[in-house]
Amino acid sequence: MTNRPIPPGQPSQARLEEAALAIALAERPPPRERARCFESGNLEAAVSTFRQRFGELPAGPLEAARRWRNTAAAAGRRLLILGRPGFPPRLAEIAVPPIALETAGDADLAAPGVAVVGSRRATPYGIAVAERLAAGLAEAGLVVVSGLARGVDAAAHRAALGAGGRTVAVLGSAHDSLYPPEHRDLARACRASGAVLTEFPPGTRPLPHHFPRRNRIIAGLTLGTLVVEAAERSGSLGTARHAVDSGREVFVVPGPIGSETSAGCHALIRLGATLVTGVADILEELGLPSDFAGSDSDPGDARSREPDGGSPRLGPDAVRLLDALRQRPSGVDLDTLLGAVDLPVPVALAAISELERSGLVRRFPGEVMAACGGIRGSAEAGEAPG
Repeated sequence: MTNRPIPPGQPSQARLEEAALAIALAERPPPRERARCFESGNLEAAVSTFRQRFGELPAGPLEAARRWRNTAAAAGRRLLILGRPGFPPRLAEIAVPPIALETAGDADLAAPGVAVVGSRRATPYGIAVAERLAAGLAEAGLVVVSGLARGVDAAAHRAALGAGGRTVAVLGSAHDSLYPPEHRDLARACRASGAVLTEFPPGTRPLPHHFPRRNRIIAGLTLGTLVVEAAERSGSLGTARHAVDSGREVFVVPGPIGSETSAGCHALIRLGATLVTGVADILEELGLPSDFAGSDSDPGDARSREPDGGSPRLGPDAVRLLDALRQRPSGVDLDTLLGAVDLPVPVALAAISELERSGLVRRFPGEVMAACGGIRGSAEAGEAPG
């Protein structure tokens, strides 16, 4: 099969985009070498460079590229080409950027975002933390990016949507082979309030080796990656590595000691990742102001304030602990406090940290905790327990 002539009236730009898609679909050379052809940022130069280095494009990939363009257009989806306006700028900076993305939805892929990833077999603790932090990130004005997988990914997407925010789902398959299939409604919601995108052409099935490849896009789109729960060999650790390789931040939520689902998180913390217990920690590490895009209404941030600028708005776990402390005005040691509230230890510790940062609780020598003011006011701030 030979290359077709340009049809009458068809702009040469369309031919260049088809050539770029064909390069994306080519089996050789390796992806890194193909991506390097696009380093100039100019599409015409990229195609010319490829031809100089590797010869003319075979007819097969060119024909597949035309089919991809036609299929995307018929479905109302956009094709974003590396080196063309609209391609996400942060994603273009990674070591091996995708040459093409097929995207559905209208999210601004250049907007500041944070990836939220974790175990597909998340514990109730992991799901609760993912929901809380993703909602807080969304209310803070950040785009929540994840992989539409079961577990933490799905919890993050749903929480961002529930908070009225924007979320982007990155697939490990084509749009017409969405995985897992039970997340079709969730994908539809993501398209309506964000985007669903993939680098895989129509007909690409969700094969196991596609998901590690997909993870570099999740990390590359964002300012940083938040890992909520991850086992020692979790794919989320791969996403974190891509974030590090791209010069992005890595945030980690600690889990219970001895928990297999948090072993990877603890390994990341030992390697220097930032331990976080609230959205305020993430904003601070990213250098964003605490009032970034409305973050004062952030439910995942212990420093959230009521609209009148008064007392902190606390999560239910923190309120529960604060009430327990107010029933013991002389203070109580940490072990006794943990035994008095029916909460998992990591959840309780995160809530205590929230209370300490908001100035409602103080920690005294001997791990004694005491309320020092608060929503209704019960003791003078700074007064040591007696």
